[in-house]
Amino acid sequence: MSVSQIKAAVEQKMSKSIEALNNDLAKVRTGRAHPSLLDHVHVDYYGTATQLSQVAALTLIDARTIGVQPWEKNMMGAVEKAIREADLGLNPATSGDMIRVPMPALTEERRKEMVKILKSDGEAAKVSVRNHRRDANEALKKLLKDKEISEDDDRRTQDEVQKLTDKFIVEIDKLLVAKEAEVMKV
Repeated sequence: MSVSQIKAAVEQKMSKSIEALNNDLAKVRTGRAHPSLLDHVHVDYYGTATQLSQVAALTLIDARTIGVQPWEKNMMGAVEKAIREADLGLNPATSGDMIRVPMPALTEERRKEMVKILKSDGEAAKVSVRNHRRDANEALKKLLKDKEISEDDDRRTQDEVQKLTDKFIVEIDKLLVAKEAEVMKV
C-alpha cells in the first residue's frame, strides 16, 4: 500500500464516519415533522418485514404532522401498528384512507436528554475518526519499518493525516452545534 492509497483510504473512512453521524442525527426527533423519522419503521407485509416507505406514501401535511397513505387499504392496521410500536413516541390516528402522525411537542427535560444523546453520538463519531487516524499511522509506520518510505515522507504524511482528522472533527462539531440548536429551539 502506498502513501497516497493510505491517505485516500483514511479520508474515505472518515467521510463515512461523518455520513453515519448525519444518519444518526436525522433520526433525532425535534418536534417538527419530517418523513425521514419513519425511515427505520418496518411493517409486516404479508409475513415479511418491509420498510414503511415501500408500502405507503409519506407526505408532510403540516409542520407538525406526517401523512402516511398505504398503497393497499388492507394494510392500514398493520402500518398504524408498526408506527405505534416503533418506539418513537408517536401516536398515529387513522382518518379515512390516510394515517395522520402528529409530532408531540417536546418538554424541556426531553430536549436536554436529546442533547446528551446527540453529544454521545458526536463523541462516538470523533472516536471513529481518531481510530481511522491511528490505523493510517500504523500503516505508515509499517511502510517506514519495511523501508518503503523515508522518515520525511512518514512525518509529512502523518501531518497530513492529522490535518484531515482535525478537519473532520471540526465538521462533527459544526453538525452537533446545528442539531443542538434545532433541538433546543421551542
